[in-house]
Amino acid sequence: MTARPTGHYVLKDDGLYLQFDRLFYAPIEDVWFSLTNPNAMRAWIGTYTGSPATGGVRFRMESEGEGEWQNVTILECAAPHRFTADSGSGPTGIRLFCHLVEGGGMTTLTLGQRLHDPTESADMGPGWDYYLDRLAAARAGTPQPAWETYFPAFSRHYRELEVPDAARR
Repeated sequence: MTARPTGHYVLKDDGLYLQFDRLFYAPIEDVWFSLTNPNAMRAWIGTYTGSPATGGVRFRMESEGEGEWQNVTILECAAPHRFTADSGSGPTGIRLFCHLVEGGGMTTLTLGQRLHDPTESADMGPGWDYYLDRLAAARAGTPQPAWETYFPAFSRHYRELEVPDAARR
């Protein structure tokens, strides 16, 4: 696999998102498991504790060592098709969504993170490309990609993305 920047802007009712798509030759339930099972998540991004059914969990990035635990609020969960979650609050809070669609023996994952400012995408974009490629590698049982392939190399792509006119208002 050759790494390349894949994110693009999408304007939604609640703001501007940097969005990514990945295609997996797997059933939707299998991809959902990779995104939502705390043990499966360890292979590509991190883990969580708690019960998502309560509307909140504690998440920790583990792919680069042990990070800090973060409180995550689950705003929507419709297994195995979509979830929306918030991590943190105020100006540094993160809103993330994942949508899954299955067809023809393949599942498309669409992941988006809401932006506070389009300039964030120069750092955020390479990170999500990296983590989604880590997800693909974990699922395929292939070696994990190197962070140096993504950052700072992909930052220029994200700095040059065209922001939708409606998001500039």
